[in-house]
Amino acid sequence: MIKDDINWSILMLLQEDARLSNAEIGRRVGLSSPAVAERIKKMEDLGIIKGYRADITHTTTGHRLKAIVTLKVFTGRLKPFLEVVKGYKEVINCYRITGVENIIMEVILYDQQHLEEFIDRVIQYGETKTHIILSNVIENRPISGRRRVLK
Repeated sequence: MIKDDINWSILMLLQEDARLSNAEIGRRVGLSSPAVAERIKKMEDLGIIKGYRADITHTTTGHRLKAIVTLKVFTGRLKPFLEVVKGYKEVINCYRITGVENIIMEVILYDQQHLEEFIDRVIQYGETKTHIILSNVIENRPISGRRRVLK
């Protein structure tokens, strides 16, 4: 758990723009560039920061559909599915969940035919429900270190 406000500030800045230089982060949080680099390295070593990546808009890559697909896995098919799903390039996030369904996947697809082909591959593992995503209300919100009181 992170209790240091400066580390939280560094994390917030990196979540908003991972390409910020250590010097720029230092200017914003009141530390030297080497001090920022040391703190970032320590957070990486502790597994708090697990990596950096480019955030790509799926429609610019030709993927016109984004969907949530839930799966209620057939008895005895969970372990095989958990292995095979790793090879499905359409799946950008997959979670094992509680409730009626066992699996929830976020997928990007080129079109309706691609969706149908994807469902045809998945359906052998269980019952599916598909929800087409119309728009993003909140996406990749930075994790905050402060508790927020709901009104």
